[in-house]
Amino acid sequence: MRSERKVDVPVYDLSLIRGLWEVRVKKQRQRQKKEQERIQSSALARIDQQWQYRIYCKRLKTSERNLLHQYLERTTLTDVQHIQPNTEEKQQDQKDQQDHENPEQNQLIFQLNGDHWTDFPRELQWMTYLREWHVRGTKIRQLPDYLAMFTQLTVLDIPKNTIIELPPEIGKLTGLRELNASYNRLSRVPPELGDCENLERLELTGNHLSELPFELSGLKQLVHLDVAENRFVSIPICALRMSRLQLLDLSNNSLSDLPQDMDRLEQLVTLFVHKNNLSYLPHCLTNISTLSMIVVSGDELNCIPTKLCSNPSIKFIRLYDNPANEERKKEEDKKKKEEEAKRRRWREQRGEVVKDSREKEFIETYINSLKDRDTVPYSTTKVSISCLL
Repeated sequence: MRSERKVDVPVYDLSLIRGLWEVRVKKQRQRQKKEQERIQSSALARIDQQWQYRIYCKRLKTSERNLLHQYLERTTLTDVQHIQPNTEEKQQDQKDQQDHENPEQNQLIFQLNGDHWTDFPRELQWMTYLREWHVRGTKIRQLPDYLAMFTQLTVLDIPKNTIIELPPEIGKLTGLRELNASYNRLSRVPPELGDCENLERLELTGNHLSELPFELSGLKQLVHLDVAENRFVSIPICALRMSRLQLLDLSNNSLSDLPQDMDRLEQLVTLFVHKNNLSYLPHCLTNISTLSMIVVSGDELNCIPTKLCSNPSIKFIRLYDNPANEERKKEEDKKKKEEEAKRRRWREQRGEVVKDSREKEFIETYINSLKDRDTVPYSTTKVSISCLL
């Protein structure tokens, strides 16, 4: 008879192993923290920064270097101002005269154009005195980490790039008045943007946004909000709480209706809601006494308050597509949508989604031409014309 062999199976207490692992992780984190504190307290980083600053100053022109030094030493100059008041006044008069003679020297504007740029230049981090950024048509995907250092920034103009997100540090730019991030690849807006209480103009056209954070309700100074060509299915709640809003552009989205409390926007002057799925306009729009222009798509709109159409102080503009050969057009549109969907999927895989801004520019030009007229046409039909050369 064959004897059975017993196999000894080792038994381990997993809680002991987990405890040992947690102790090791804790010690490793403590070592990393001490190393980080040591690096921060070390003088090497400060020395490197000083040398980089000196190298950067060597590349500057004399006028630019003087302007930078004057900004960095401004606190020192204010301390000694009471000692030599006459000298300081003379220097200020001379500076004002030079600025008047050379107005370009006083421009604190940073400009960056061209698709060969994939990142911001390194020396930008020392130009914290800048007032405006204008970055267009680049392949930059994100804003720099040192953006919060530009506390005097009033204009941030970054359209037609490949930026995928706005950093939370943007909320520290409390002096910001204009932000244009149109035609990028934004899918969300940081709630910290609501801390920019002085913001007056916000343009987010041509992105992938479907909502705005409620924290943007704190933008009480905002007068211009442009979120056209996105993926909104309803008006953001925060937009209805921007009490000073004068222009609201929600065109080319997926809106099916407008809220019944639109009259919260008591100072609204211009409303763009064309290229949506609206079938009616709410009666509350008639309660907005400042409203002077409404642009809608007339193809599917079948219910309009009479007061909006008959009021001579309101320019009510209906935009129609070309009605000729509707069936043929539907078939062509269907084919185009299928082709565009294929191209979009292919571009999304390659990360090359690009939106066209020509249609929006055409609408803006057309609307501007109507502002000077006393009356507007009952409806407008947009006709596409192609020329074969």
